[in-house]
Amino acid sequence: MKKILVIYYSQTGQLTQIIDSILEPVRQDEDVAIVYEQLKPQQPYPFPWSTYQFCDVFAESVAGTACELQPLACNPDDDYDLVIVAYTVWYLAPSIPINSFLQSPEAKKIIKNRPVLTIIGCRNMWLLAQEKVKQHVKQAGGRLAGNIVLADRTNNLVGVLTIAVWMISGKKEKFLRIFPAPGVSDEDIKAAARFGQPILAAISREEFPLDQEQLNARGAVEIKPALLLMENRISRVFKIWSGFIRQKGGPQDPGRRKRVRAFMIYLIVAVTILAPLAAVVAFFLQILKKDKLNAEVEYYSQNALRDA
Repeated sequence: MKKILVIYYSQTGQLTQIIDSILEPVRQDEDVAIVYEQLKPQQPYPFPWSTYQFCDVFAESVAGTACELQPLACNPDDDYDLVIVAYTVWYLAPSIPINSFLQSPEAKKIIKNRPVLTIIGCRNMWLLAQEKVKQHVKQAGGRLAGNIVLADRTNNLVGVLTIAVWMISGKKEKFLRIFPAPGVSDEDIKAAARFGQPILAAISREEFPLDQEQLNARGAVEIKPALLLMENRISRVFKIWSGFIRQKGGPQDPGRRKRVRAFMIYLIVAVTILAPLAAVVAFFLQILKKDKLNAEVEYYSQNALRDA
């Protein structure tokens, strides 16, 4: 019997729905056993968030600082044919619980010499988060065998607003009855079952030759050049803010409260004023740097890690 281990952290429950949909065809096969491992931080992250809590996790998310996790329920020494790492994106980085797991000794035991499939549920920017995951998988001696991304399809500015309201209110519903529901649409989650058949077909083979191009043909990875440009630029600014905040202490430290609040103000200004301007700049850069951007899109559409 083949065995799949699914490592995930779902704060809102949306990622759990995505995993269940993708693996629906796999669960129906009696020759495949699926082990689910939901990561649990020793100090749980709240949902819904307060506005301050939502911004206070920013600095450690960007820095890749680990939190303490509860012991895994699964046995890291078991023999798994496939490891699935499913995660959400916090501030252009893997969520802190997932990042913490990937840095742990247990992750190295689980991932070593095994194929890894990543599943991402996010708003719209995931490229740099996936680069970090690629590095962890490589360092652990694993092989990234595939990547499936489900993202919010709404306009960038609208998506920021609706996601923020969802995180703070805890309600995944249309804001003011005007804006679309936040996050990945129910239709896209339901349709994600189309990825289950390639996974099932691949795991039946000994060497797990999952084909990313085959997954991409089904819509697993779709990259918008404008968002690629914006993500790289935002990342540089985020690193500066992260260091600035962490100079005054760690998570929930009262000493950094003023700096976190300053970041909150910056975030509002960035979303309402800077992001639309950046979108206009990105539009022209797509024309001026077309060949370079095409090469970048091709790189992020596959699973190899860029050479240093």
